[in-house]
Amino acid sequence: MTAELRRLRNYIDGEFRDAADGRTTEVVDPVTGEAYATAPLSGAADVDAAMAAAAKAFPVWRDATPATRQRVILKIADVLEARQDELLAAECENTGKPLELTRQEELPMMLDQIRFFAGAARMLEGKSAGEYMDGLTSFVRREPVGVCAQVAPWNYPMMMAVWKFAPALAAGNAVVLKPSDTTPASTVLLAEVIGGVLAELELPAGVFNIVCGDRDTGRLMVEHDVPAMASITGSVRAGTEVAGSAAKDLKRVHLELGGKAPCVVFEDADIPAAVEGIRDGGFFNAGQDCTAATRVLVHESVHDDFVTALAKAAAEVKTGDPTDEDCFYGPLNNADHLAKVAGFVDRLPAHAKVEAGGERVGDKGYFYAPTVVSGLRQDDEIIQNEVFGPVITVQSFSSEEEAVTWANDVEYALASSVWTTDHARAMRMSKVLDFGCVWINTHIPLVAEMPHGGFKKSGYGKDLSAYGFDDYTRVKHVMTAL
Repeated sequence: MTAELRRLRNYIDGEFRDAADGRTTEVVDPVTGEAYATAPLSGAADVDAAMAAAAKAFPVWRDATPATRQRVILKIADVLEARQDELLAAECENTGKPLELTRQEELPMMLDQIRFFAGAARMLEGKSAGEYMDGLTSFVRREPVGVCAQVAPWNYPMMMAVWKFAPALAAGNAVVLKPSDTTPASTVLLAEVIGGVLAELELPAGVFNIVCGDRDTGRLMVEHDVPAMASITGSVRAGTEVAGSAAKDLKRVHLELGGKAPCVVFEDADIPAAVEGIRDGGFFNAGQDCTAATRVLVHESVHDDFVTALAKAAAEVKTGDPTDEDCFYGPLNNADHLAKVAGFVDRLPAHAKVEAGGERVGDKGYFYAPTVVSGLRQDDEIIQNEVFGPVITVQSFSSEEEAVTWANDVEYALASSVWTTDHARAMRMSKVLDFGCVWINTHIPLVAEMPHGGFKKSGYGKDLSAYGFDDYTRVKHVMTAL
């Protein structure tokens, strides 16, 4: 007898609702490969309802004092913290992430980021007033943009939802958020928490809405005439489509897209530290991270020793059951993505060598072994394209200039790292590496106070920090005659 699937629902104007036409999609547990829930496949009627709710709520939320918005957002963080076991269960069923690692590494960051933006809510200000013409005083108002259409990805569904809604709400915007169709469960739970806080504090329910669905649902949101801004974290393809759709009525667009982060390891680096840092930065979350340390450039004089050490370290990394405390990463998100990652390895050129892994793990779920590949050239497919899986490539360079050329010679420009004990070299590299973030002797740490975002095909706009907060505001000049 087949177990009844859990029923997830949209959250619109304070109510949980099915799709207006009753359509659903199955939500699959990537650990087992079996469906465990259904979620609405929302269409135009659902998007219309969510946008109408957000538009109705926006003036009240916009005019709420910064102190009120801060109180709401802090309360959201407190309730989420109190319900963290439920959140973790939903997130780990969504994604297959290791339970304890997610508890230690993701939940504290998420709560801190919400509280950071609660503080930012009280820092919304323009420049000081001044007289720039005789008899006239000017000042600047910084205001929320309006209703924001937001699309979150499947690699960090809970945290990326935070990166979307927290700065938007803090700045005074109303939100319609769509989670990935493969990972909606934790976002629906977020809606329950946020809706409960808004109701308790007698604020409009339409300030925050969740619409589940696929890419067509996202397209309907972006092309809708209500939102003033569209924000997406996702693939380059998705970002290009969103930018094109938003261009039709000149919406503001915020894009955090793919990455192909180079890790440049010089001959004077602390090699054991570099191996450990790159291993962790490359395999965390099964490499399903736009900033993952998956493209290593190593000086030729230490290349062989580095590859040997990295392959040994990779072989010691464990993937599997998310309840296993020794498990470092879980499965890939879905069957198609498993096939995509495996395809990169299966198509390796003859000059490449698989030093570790290179194979699926088990016959159930979407697990892939921690993999290291050496002997690669700059124009190889796996060097130029984002794998988004637990696959680290290694190339050998002969000079600093060659390392810089190869590091920058991809279409992505999100994150990078430099491993050296030479401070002057580290500073030179931080200047010439064409990436939105340059880590030195580390890779992948993020803090709420610092911006996250890239250049080129990695998108534009910033997440986190005051820069991310500013992206959800607009600037108005006011001039008055004295």
